[in-house]
Amino acid sequence: MLSVNNRKTEKFLFGFLLFTLFWLPIPLGANRPWAWALMQVSVFAISALLVVFHFRSVTLAVRQYRYFLLLWFLFLAWQLLNLVPLPASLIGTLRPEKLLPEFVSLPNGISRIASPKWLALSFDVGQSQIVFMKSLCYCLLFFSVLAMVRSTSRLKLVLIAISASGIFQAIYGSLEVLSGMEYSLVFQQPVTHIATGSFIYKNHFANYLLLTLSAALGYLIASLGEDDGMSKRERMRRWLKFWLGNKVLFRIGIIIMVIALVMSRSRMGNTAFFVSMTVTAALGLWYFKPRQKSYIALFVSMLVIDIMIVSSVFGLNEVKQRLEQTDLAQESRDEVITDALPLLADHPLIGTGGGTFYTVYPQFQSDSIQHFYDHAHNEYLQFSIEFGLVGSLFMGIFVLLCGINAFKAFKERRHPLPRGAAFACFMAIIGMAMHISVDFPLQAPANTAIFITLLALGVMSNRIRVRKPAIHS
Repeated sequence: MLSVNNRKTEKFLFGFLLFTLFWLPIPLGANRPWAWALMQVSVFAISALLVVFHFRSVTLAVRQYRYFLLLWFLFLAWQLLNLVPLPASLIGTLRPEKLLPEFVSLPNGISRIASPKWLALSFDVGQSQIVFMKSLCYCLLFFSVLAMVRSTSRLKLVLIAISASGIFQAIYGSLEVLSGMEYSLVFQQPVTHIATGSFIYKNHFANYLLLTLSAALGYLIASLGEDDGMSKRERMRRWLKFWLGNKVLFRIGIIIMVIALVMSRSRMGNTAFFVSMTVTAALGLWYFKPRQKSYIALFVSMLVIDIMIVSSVFGLNEVKQRLEQTDLAQESRDEVITDALPLLADHPLIGTGGGTFYTVYPQFQSDSIQHFYDHAHNEYLQFSIEFGLVGSLFMGIFVLLCGINAFKAFKERRHPLPRGAAFACFMAIIGMAMHISVDFPLQAPANTAIFITLLALGVMSNRIRVRKPAIHS
């Protein structure tokens, strides 16, 4: 009876995980303290109950993916290095700036008469604690997905849940703009001619659609099936069944997401989507064996219907004009990067502490920059400044290993579902790698959570078992 209850509890936790992934972007991309606190409570609760009621699956996931656990452990431990109080004498050697009067102060801002005996290395301990809790949450989310998604049916459900969230955001964001509303339905935010969904920042919205489009395309690939050895009539029948069945609604949802992405007017968001989709589709065409004609037809329809026809009606030309009119002389983002480089030179290994960029950057900001920048508009640089080159290396290796696993699934798996999960992961990695070079989409917890989930699906795509092979030899 206990095992039956455990199974029911595990099913409930999986359903709650899907629900969490769906609602995360609704409260302003979860980019408010109360919103990411709810995310952390949800993920911590899921993880704790998994350990209590489904310990075997957790231990199996940890054992099977121990190298990923090691990287997460090293990354979290590296963050703690900036948070744990150390002797003042050691602080004076590693980071003498922390002993200056502006850092040695009481909570109410009154300077101490005598320097404290113990201090943390982080330049903003409060922000570093917040970032540490987020990182721990993402780690537990990664392993919760690995522990619960151990069947092809659940893998498909995760792709559907992420895609459904993207379709909801796309419909909401598009209707806000097209309806001429002055204020949004969510938190009464001002509505302009640029689609932002329930996000505040258009580039966060565009990046979220990039990730959900990756999941949606992965699901469609998983639903195509194999057409090797079929007659022309059978292929035509399967193709018509695909488009006349419930998959056509999913395909319409993808078109709506592409429209909303174009309406976001995000230059790199659109560029990253089209490039990542094209590169990943080309890799699939090269490595998927046998080559599926339905696969080719799907991406031909994407290029013709979504990009050339539908997107042009909803503002693709405006995005093109923004790209053509981009002038580095008028942009201050490159100046921010130039000003922030000395921070990396001053703290190359340990970093300044998670979440401290907006604290330390004003000291190096040039007079020509009039705006306040709380992020570097380049995640590579900001991660390196905050976590040091060593901490950033841990996460870089982690993402690289996820990409390698997805690429192996590209080459070796013949079942369409692992292929679809690998496609979603690989496309998300390419798109994210491009977007974070000029912006900060990973600072939105909803985006990071979906990206972490897709990385987990990419890892398991190389190892998940399928009951029946797609093709019988």
